Amino acid sequence: MAKCILIGAPIDAGQKRPGCLMGPAAYRVAGLAREIRDLGHGMADWGDLALPDLREVASANPAVHSLPEVVGWTEILMDRVDDALSEGGLPIVLGGDHSLALGSVAGAAAHAERAGRPLFLLWLDAHSDFHTPMTTTSGNLHGTPVAYIAGRGGFDAFPPFPAPIPADRICLYGIRSVDPAEHAALLDHDIAINDMRVLDEHGIVAPLRAFLDRVRAVNGMLHVSLDVDFLDPSIAPAVGTTVPGGTTFREAHLVMELLHESGLVTSLDLVELNPFLDDRGMTARLMVDLVGSLMGKKVFDRPTRAK
Repeated sequence: MAKCILIGAPIDAGQKRPGCLMGPAAYRVAGLAREIRDLGHGMADWGDLALPDLREVASANPAVHSLPEVVGWTEILMDRVDDALSEGGLPIVLGGDHSLALGSVAGAAAHAERAGRPLFLLWLDAHSDFHTPMTTTSGNLHGTPVAYIAGRGGFDAFPPFPAPIPADRICLYGIRSVDPAEHAALLDHDIAINDMRVLDEHGIVAPLRAFLDRVRAVNGMLHVSLDVDFLDPSIAPAVGTTVPGGTTFREAHLVMELLHESGLVTSLDLVELNPFLDDRGMTARLMVDLVGSLMGKKVFDRPTRAK
């Protein structure tokens, strides 16, 4: 059984809509720790991280905002995720906006490099997040993690990414909103882009199994970054970046069940939950249910009724 380590990351700095900093508390209130324990796994809660003292950093792009804060979060999350993995745990980072992945994946990469194992990234998101601080027009750094992880330039203010992940080890899954600059850059990289058109044509299972087979073949570690907007907003309204046409309840649970059966997941992000936008906690509860499926819960396991 896994030893799960919860790491709260109350980050709002990567975008401009307040509320994501309440995400870690919402996951705890929705029963995430209980869900994990009830499935027989070890569980520790390391509490919420706090920003370290900020250093002066600047960007040549005047649109970029909150850069010192995002760099500070990146550095502390890198250390804590690396610590959790070094203790043999499965870190679950409770966000917070998606800029937290700048640090969480960097921590996983540092650990994987020391362990001599390749790190793979499964990005469950409506967006490709392939901007750099130099190409973003919104200035929202939650749209940059995959570019940082893949080794793109423009991240001089950030710590060097330990062992950038080659494009063929990154899978963007459920994508349905890509800016023109991101699209052009993605064409120059061999990243697997399983957008909703691909999933509609080939189904949910085949593209994911093909990616998981590649991870298994080389004894890879797998970081999964799950954005609330991977889900259709009709079932998960608590996100500031809603994009229609996301995965359904059943599709999302199937993805999590396949990940559980693979036994490959070594670290996890839960990002972009904004409880202020939720409807009586429905999104937080759904995300907790999805973690349950990832940890081995079968959604439709029910006792047979007496005939």
